[in-house]
Amino acid sequence: MKTRHLMVWLLASALATSGGAFADSIYKWTDADGNIHYEDRPSGAATEERMNLTYSRTDDDAVEQRIEARLDKQTVKREAAVVAAEEAKSADEKRAEADVQQKQCDSYRGKLETLMQARRLYREDENGERVYLDDSARLEARQRTEDLVQEFCNS
Repeated sequence: MKTRHLMVWLLASALATSGGAFADSIYKWTDADGNIHYEDRPSGAATEERMNLTYSRTDDDAVEQRIEARLDKQTVKREAAVVAAEEAKSADEKRAEADVQQKQCDSYRGKLETLMQARRLYREDENGERVYLDDSARLEARQRTEDLVQEFCNS
């Protein structure tokens, strides 16, 4: 049992201290095909160059702050995209509404033109028979249509 604890302790110690085992020198060299290689031992190539590297432990708080800043930026971008999409949707809805209103305007203008130029106007009753409008009914229909043209074409 004691040997097992000793082995676990030795393994934990080895793992804890191995984090500091970082190569001091890295060698960079280029082969005959122009490929660049990096190794921890000298290769003996003519193009070999020793690169002195230093290592320092990364500050966990700094990493966390960078991650939070990046997430905040992404959140702001997403929110801006949602607002832009809503504005685009609103603009599309307004355009569609304006198109409908323009169609109604054109329709009422056409009806008014007919009311102004026709000599005899009629409507169909429930039996499908023509009932001709008298002068007062024509004036009333014309006034209603002018009001609709005013409402849909001037707003």
